Amino acid sequence: MDLKKKRSHSSPLPGMATRHAVARPMVLVVAASVVAVALTAAVLFGTRWTPSGGVDYTWVSAGVRVVLNAGSYMHVSDSGQDAVRPLATVPDPSDRLLGGLLSPDSDERSCLSRYRAASYRRASMHALSSHLVSALRRYESLHRRCGPGTPAYARAVDRLRSPATNATAAPSPAECSYLVWSPNAGLGNQILSITSAFLYALLTGRVLLLNNRDLDDVFCEPFPGSTWLLPPEDYAKRLPAGGGSDGVPERLGFLLSRGEAPGGRGWLFVHLRHDYKADDRRFFCDDVQGELLLGSRVPWLEVMADNYFAPGLFLVPRLEPELARMFPRRDAVFHHLGRYLFHPSNTVWGMVTGYHGASHFAEADERVGVQVRVFKWAPMSTDELYGQILSCVHRENILPGPGSAKANATATGAPPAKRKAVVFASLYSDYSDKLRDLYGQHGAAGGEAVSVFQPTHLGAQHFGDRQQNQKAFAEMVLLSFSDITVTTAASTFGYVSQGLAGRRPWVLTRPVRGKAPDTACRLAPTMEPCFHSPPNYDCRTKGRGDTGKTVRYIRHCEDFPQGVQLVE
Repeated sequence: MDLKKKRSHSSPLPGMATRHAVARPMVLVVAASVVAVALTAAVLFGTRWTPSGGVDYTWVSAGVRVVLNAGSYMHVSDSGQDAVRPLATVPDPSDRLLGGLLSPDSDERSCLSRYRAASYRRASMHALSSHLVSALRRYESLHRRCGPGTPAYARAVDRLRSPATNATAAPSPAECSYLVWSPNAGLGNQILSITSAFLYALLTGRVLLLNNRDLDDVFCEPFPGSTWLLPPEDYAKRLPAGGGSDGVPERLGFLLSRGEAPGGRGWLFVHLRHDYKADDRRFFCDDVQGELLLGSRVPWLEVMADNYFAPGLFLVPRLEPELARMFPRRDAVFHHLGRYLFHPSNTVWGMVTGYHGASHFAEADERVGVQVRVFKWAPMSTDELYGQILSCVHRENILPGPGSAKANATATGAPPAKRKAVVFASLYSDYSDKLRDLYGQHGAAGGEAVSVFQPTHLGAQHFGDRQQNQKAFAEMVLLSFSDITVTTAASTFGYVSQGLAGRRPWVLTRPVRGKAPDTACRLAPTMEPCFHSPPNYDCRTKGRGDTGKTVRYIRHCEDFPQGVQLVE
């Protein structure tokens, strides 16, 4: 089937496809105009740069920001009448609501980081869609009406507990429907899969609930006036011990393999973990979503994933028009949703601010974050990996080379030409110790000063450990304050940090037979995380396909070629 024809299928939301078809050419024209005017602005405004606010020592072009905001308008109307509103705007750095991404209704005392974290980061230059802002406000209203503690939620729980809930006992279409997220894998994977689940809930009118109390006091509650934590005593459905779902008859893939329609059930389980089977992958097919989009027919949908499966949602023709309106630039999906959802709890924020002070980030002229992870499937010796890190930061001029001890002694007392603060995030301290010793013994070339700090070195990762999750998230947030980031290929920890920062990282290339390759690192083509286990399923032929070659804006990842990611 021709791809363009395939993408024109009717939308689940009235008028969506028509408005999208009209808007897309206009968006292209506007974008071209903005680029042309931006080039003119560069000449008119010269090289005058203005601080982004706060004490983060980062800079944003005032001229370019004005031009982007002025040019980003389109004609749209939800009522059928023409109107003009901004398609997307670049948030002003002094706006604590990040251009409307955050709601003003949250209690600041219960979450100190929500309105403060942005002042520690380089200001975002990624335009925020007004359509996404509106969708978030509508979702917050839905969550307040249907979340735990509300009458609608109590009725939904009663129906779930009732033995009468079966394929013929469909609830009223007016009632609330839910998407229950169940945990799997480490914190980085959980953050990415929660983001993907929230995007799906946003698109389909479901209320997202987390079936994991271990995340309590790691993140703040993201939705004003409600909770996203599922009370365990309310949830009657339980997966088998160990998180396996092979024995769950209501698993979506099993139903499809038996030729049964998924709609009209009280509860349904969606298995999107890396080991999912061919029929599980049909979740990303338009016909299956056509059944599931009637959310009131399946009031409780539970999903388990250890992947950033958001790119897979862009494969569904009936969802893509709405996604295009929410994200005019598809390479900023996690950047916007991550900054909306994940705010350190007050406990974690205390760790972050303490680390920030100890790291010398506050007084540094440039902040560098280095995230190191050694995977069992890509083993490498400590010395070999340290050499690769050193080669990367020196060849790419991220850090100065070592000076001479004599020159360093001579320059004692003189102010440094530039202060660079380096923060390491790793389970082990070997790499930061070696770099600290290097600059401690030899100083830095060019009269610069380099400080090295590592908040923790826990030695091993423990799944489900709340205290370790708090420390890990604190380090992710601290790395997102960096001006330049070096990350490990395929690390979800690094994906979260780079997405919150809104910046493409330098990625350490994967070892070859335990040795560092000649090219130590490469600048990532996108800040979007990689979907490590894409469906690779052809919905038309119901056979194997290549997700990285289905649409132009989803490509194979450079750091993990089996995976795919959103690009622009």
